[in-house]
Amino acid sequence: MGLNFKNKLGTAAGIDKNGEYIHSLSKLGFGFVEVGTVTPLPQIGNPKPRVFRVIPMEGIINRMGFNNLGIDNLINNIKKSNFKGIIGVNIGKNKNTRVENAIYDYLICIEKIYCYASYIAINISSPNTINLRNLQYGILFKNLLYQIKKKQTELHKKYLKYVPIAIKISPDLSTKELIYISKQLIKYKIDAVIATNTTVDHSSVSGLKNSLQKGGLSGFPLQEKSTEIISILSKNLQKKIPIIGVGGINSIKSAKEKIASGATLIQIYSGLIYHGPKLVKKIINKI
Repeated sequence: MGLNFKNKLGTAAGIDKNGEYIHSLSKLGFGFVEVGTVTPLPQIGNPKPRVFRVIPMEGIINRMGFNNLGIDNLINNIKKSNFKGIIGVNIGKNKNTRVENAIYDYLICIEKIYCYASYIAINISSPNTINLRNLQYGILFKNLLYQIKKKQTELHKKYLKYVPIAIKISPDLSTKELIYISKQLIKYKIDAVIATNTTVDHSSVSGLKNSLQKGGLSGFPLQEKSTEIISILSKNLQKKIPIIGVGGINSIKSAKEKIASGATLIQIYSGLIYHGPKLVKKIINKI
């Protein structure tokens, strides 16, 4: 990505949606902080309750729906933080934006955040915004990559600053779909891929309390699935594009598995919820 990370472990999007705790998170030892997901306009997200623990498996099911205070609020918070470390900004589309017009939401966010982000993550894989995952397929995916790369080139020339762009993908993709995505990422020279978002497959927690709740499943139940996705991507990307691995990391062992499967960097969220800040130091000291 062309960035100097002080270590390989960062925060996954969702921990700090509005950029209110950037310094606090960095003091835990993270090598980078990813904020968001943020949208062009503020939105309240889905009705509460919308987050559920699946405690025996250290899982979390959420259907947040991109609740956030908007891109302008996030920019103000980044400015106020005066943070000097690496900060990724995860962006999405507003709920009321039709999927065929979603590109305009992403372009608005890229234009506004460009000068304040170390890298920008394009979230097209949350299961909690209707039809969002359609952006991972066919002409919608190709057009998205083309348009964001065009905007990146334009802003690079304007500000004489290159801000890498990463695409965050779903764990619920087939091998055939992953091969297609890999080819397109290489073709359009995307800077990184984040694998993965949450899964709509709850079979790994079947029968447990809250397992039937609607939403994306994260935490340890996602570990095996996301690691397999990383392995397939790694094989097809052939080190041409770095992979940021996320999904189910709750120990040194699971962190090492992500890196062994092909991830260059890793992120945690649910593991931090279940194990606390001590997990950060443990992982950093061993990878």
